[in-house]
Amino acid sequence: MTTEVAGLAPELAGAKEGQGSKPLASAKERFTAYDVDAFEVPGGREENWRFTPLRRLRGLHDGSAALDGKVAFSVEGVDGADPVGVTVETVGRDDPRIGEGGVPADRVAATAWSAFREGTLVTLDGTPGPVTVTVTGPGEGSTAVSHLQLRTTPHTEATVVLTYRGSGALADNVEVVLADASRLTLVVTGEWADDAVHVGAQHLSIGRDAVLRATSVALGGDLVRISPTVKYRGPGGDAELAGLGFADAGQHLEQRLLVDHAVPNCTSNVIYKNALQSVKGSSAHTVWIGDVLIRAAAENTQTFELNRNLVLTEHARADSVPNLEIETGEIAGAGHASATGRFDDEQLFYLQSRGIPEAVARRLVVRGFFGEILSRITLPELRERLEAAIETELAVTGV
Repeated sequence: MTTEVAGLAPELAGAKEGQGSKPLASAKERFTAYDVDAFEVPGGREENWRFTPLRRLRGLHDGSAALDGKVAFSVEGVDGADPVGVTVETVGRDDPRIGEGGVPADRVAATAWSAFREGTLVTLDGTPGPVTVTVTGPGEGSTAVSHLQLRTTPHTEATVVLTYRGSGALADNVEVVLADASRLTLVVTGEWADDAVHVGAQHLSIGRDAVLRATSVALGGDLVRISPTVKYRGPGGDAELAGLGFADAGQHLEQRLLVDHAVPNCTSNVIYKNALQSVKGSSAHTVWIGDVLIRAAAENTQTFELNRNLVLTEHARADSVPNLEIETGEIAGAGHASATGRFDDEQLFYLQSRGIPEAVARRLVVRGFFGEILSRITLPELRERLEAAIETELAVTGV
């Protein structure tokens, strides 16, 4: 089942006040709007954009992008068959379900929201097997926007693999709306061509007693910046976000997430790992921003976030900024941790002392580093394919 999304549409009504560039004192102050003109054009000094190389965004941030391309969506079940227990619709922007996931929080997300004419809406109603949603970019030299919503029905369970591939530049919004007491296992893979630029906003809305298990894998692309926002609509929500990124020479991989605990008795757990390798004159860069906000009403919250970065070569840079904001003392637990480092010399020594060559030992260390994330992917064929892709990345510079 395949659809194409193209063209522009009138902007949605939104807030008209400007967005300042000063750092926010609280995540509660984060500005959101549907209207792209409500956001100032980023200059690079804003807190939200200071790590992003704006010149590589192909005009998605300042209105100069032509948005002349088409994005193709395909939705398939097991072995490429039509999915069972799934309804796929192409809907207009006036569909009342659009927007239930959240509101754009930056200019690129607002651009994508204001420009899409038709969105793809996938309703998951007790699917017996995994559903694969593939998003194919507009092609080299083209730019496009798109809108996708995944939604569950109450008391159902589903697994979705969302794969991005192809070339070109894409700005998109993905809404994930979990109904009460439903459970969604979501795997998002970025397998872009080397030229691709992807700036995406993920709006993750968790219903009462609903469970989200999301794993993201970023391997390809020239610049990939993803901004997930988790919000809870009722008590008992449980969200787990895990991710890995492998950046090689010239790549910029950026994850900026916010987990907003506004209701009591909810849980969140975040773990992201990045590995970086560069060649002289062409650096790799990863950025991880992890914001967790526990509002005054969110009593009995349990949350933890962790980021680890493994630098494989010189000329690579990893930025990691965990933030934890707590407005109530009545919580079950909260914490965060971040670390960036090179290979563990003791691990390498141990492996080499057992007769393992240094190059092989280094690969084993990287496999072990990513193993905690990959083990969360319960689909054997997908996990094996991603492991093979990581092996290919390691072979680029002989690590």
